[in-house]
Amino acid sequence: MTIEPHVQIKFTADQINVSTASELPTIGCGGECVFIGRTRPDAHTQHGDLIALQYDCYEDMARTELALIADEAIATFSVRCIRITHSVGNVPVHDASVVISVGSNHRDEACNACRFVIDNLKIRVPIWKQEMWETETTWEAGEPLEQSAS
Repeated sequence: MTIEPHVQIKFTADQINVSTASELPTIGCGGECVFIGRTRPDAHTQHGDLIALQYDCYEDMARTELALIADEAIATFSVRCIRITHSVGNVPVHDASVVISVGSNHRDEACNACRFVIDNLKIRVPIWKQEMWETETTWEAGEPLEQSAS
């Protein structure tokens, strides 16, 4: 009997509850890998300490692109479940803004798929972050889009 892969994509207001967002269904996976992206402390020479990151996204398009990325990860790495949770809103320093959990029969596939998902999320998904400093806000430059070979 073949079990269909399980994919869950969720956007949550503000910071993420990591223990809830990292839970995967109990379907007999031998390896699980969890990536947690947090707002790290930083200081700007002109604007002071970083207070938080403010995330915004085009949710319908982001959800569609995340589903495509999850499908690619499943096909490439033979994983059995993927859970992607991303913040929309204010995420203070030290709190989580993205959690990706991947379950597979073996650890190597789970780890490789988890890396694939976060790398592609950063490049392909329409999610923007604004840096909230002590005295001002700035927009994070983001990752350049990869150009396909002609």
